[in-house]
Amino acid sequence: MSEHNPGAPTGLPTNAYTELKPGEEYKPIMPPNKVVPEVSFYSVFWGLVMAVLFSGAAAYLGLKIGQVFEAAIPIAIIAVGLSAATKRKNALGENVIIQSIGSTSGVIVAGAIFTIPALFILNLYAEFYKIFLASLFGGALGILFLIPFRKYFVKDMHGKFPFPEATATTEVLVAGEKGGKQAGVLILSGIVGGLYDFIIASFGWWSEVFTSRVLPIGQALADKSKLVFKINIGAAVAGLGYIIGLKYAAIIAAGSFVSWYVLIPIVSYIGGELVTPLGANVSLLIKDMSPEQIFSTYVRHIGIGGIAMAGIIGIIRSSGIIKSAVSLAAKEIFGGKAANADAERTQRDLPMSFIVLGLLITAVMILLFFHFFVVNSLFQAVVGILIVLIVSFLFTTVAATAIAIVGTNPVSGMTLMTLILSSLVLVSVGLTGNDGMVAALIIGSVVCTALSMAGAFITDLKVGYWLGSTPKKQEGWKFLGTLVSAATVGYVILILNETYGFTGEGALVAPQANAMAAVIQPLMANQPAPWMLYVAGSLMALVLTMLKVPALAFALGMYIPLELNTPLLVGGLIAHFVSTRSKDEKTNTARRERGTLIASGFIAGGALMGVVSAILRYNELNWVNSAWQESHSAELIGLVMFLLLCLYMVWDSLRGKAEE
Repeated sequence: MSEHNPGAPTGLPTNAYTELKPGEEYKPIMPPNKVVPEVSFYSVFWGLVMAVLFSGAAAYLGLKIGQVFEAAIPIAIIAVGLSAATKRKNALGENVIIQSIGSTSGVIVAGAIFTIPALFILNLYAEFYKIFLASLFGGALGILFLIPFRKYFVKDMHGKFPFPEATATTEVLVAGEKGGKQAGVLILSGIVGGLYDFIIASFGWWSEVFTSRVLPIGQALADKSKLVFKINIGAAVAGLGYIIGLKYAAIIAAGSFVSWYVLIPIVSYIGGELVTPLGANVSLLIKDMSPEQIFSTYVRHIGIGGIAMAGIIGIIRSSGIIKSAVSLAAKEIFGGKAANADAERTQRDLPMSFIVLGLLITAVMILLFFHFFVVNSLFQAVVGILIVLIVSFLFTTVAATAIAIVGTNPVSGMTLMTLILSSLVLVSVGLTGNDGMVAALIIGSVVCTALSMAGAFITDLKVGYWLGSTPKKQEGWKFLGTLVSAATVGYVILILNETYGFTGEGALVAPQANAMAAVIQPLMANQPAPWMLYVAGSLMALVLTMLKVPALAFALGMYIPLELNTPLLVGGLIAHFVSTRSKDEKTNTARRERGTLIASGFIAGGALMGVVSAILRYNELNWVNSAWQESHSAELIGLVMFLLLCLYMVWDSLRGKAEE
């Protein structure tokens, strides 16, 4: 994501991104003492349309590549385009509401797709109402837990956190007030990326993944030394890499390279002489395994251990923030309504009495949901709700801090920890086997959605703070976006499961859900889990933290398949290249921002057309010749097409000019 350049013509006050001096105030674009258009039929309607569209798109992409794209930026650009097309005056406040309601999509999707597909992977089943209610309750918890932290993150820490996602979204919305030129860039790149990925998914003119096995020497290396290079050549994944940026794309890729070029060959070398399978539930000898099988059987568990430890480190680091938030909540409740009522418009939150009552009602609803539809007894349901409330609260600040600093929410790592914890607790209270796995994954889904919501909602509130929106309105209408997104996601997951499935040939990768299934199955079936591999990953995360390397990004790279990490690095390299060509920093910023629009277009277009492809396949309309698409010739054509796509991205990004 773009970093702010003080000289860039954003239209925001000069102190928007800098720490305030003693006595200095930040005055947003929309004055606090003036009532501005925010909530209207227009803004709510288009917010809900965006929530539905992007829920479907983000679910498909997340299950395919394991990364849920940030919907806020594309939605903000579309909102700007809509207000320009309809010639609405003073649409800034309405555009914030459209973006805030619509961006609920990616949030709810992350909570659902990281956990629910694990039920299908384990040959269990999730009915629509279970997916819907888990997503709805988790989203509501995330909103309610975050509101007491709003003032700390968006106002008290003004200028101390960079908020990369919020910065980019804000700049798009401000630019939109001056004219919606940027929407044209997004639409064009959306068409390019959408058609490119649609051709792969629906016509199969070229392969989706290029591997080094295309060459005879590559095949020999894969067979003998277990060394293979793979890259997904879709437009959406390259766009995602651009937005992540070179630093974090490189760290994720480094984790992947350690897995594939260090650990897999080591396992192969050391285990190649074994004459019995190594590990519980393993039937193949190591010497007979492909690199992919060694990865899924052994190496990925090291990544899982790293993710869990990164979550623990996050809790320890955020203990001070948790204390200050509890203190703030107590002051709000015992200080009465007057404190909030007397606050200026841009600092009014939902009343603390509403938050407390909302948390109580949500907790009771989750308890009833668990008791009647998920577990066998009231005692087990109480245990389940306690796990949800404690973990969600503890990790809320971790999610918000991560988003505020790097724009990436480590929600999957924290959810894995939740699953391990809930599995051990549920087994201890007598819930095992299939019932235990369903219970633990539904609990995990509620927690995952709550943490995903907490992280993403702080971005919306920061955007509103910079522009001068009313937090109370953003908070209230976020619940409606959550309701609509939860319903959409439940439906889309069921369609994608019927169309592609999550296991076997041609299935969606669903890497996080596969990781969740790998963790939970041995715990619930009373089988030995690969604890030593988890411990090795945990120790690696500690060492990385000591070296000041983001352990979570590295560990994610270790367990997401290689072909999904390499294009992230390509996208990150493109972002670095286009933003460093000029000696003029304003030009570099303009090019980086134009590239962000193009990348967002690739992501949105590719993901939306992926949903269209899924619907076509669902209706038995599929023109892919599998034999051709899996051939080496199709892989080579795919590599050429990917290079052309990258060249287009570089060329169009370099057309960015400072005066724009």
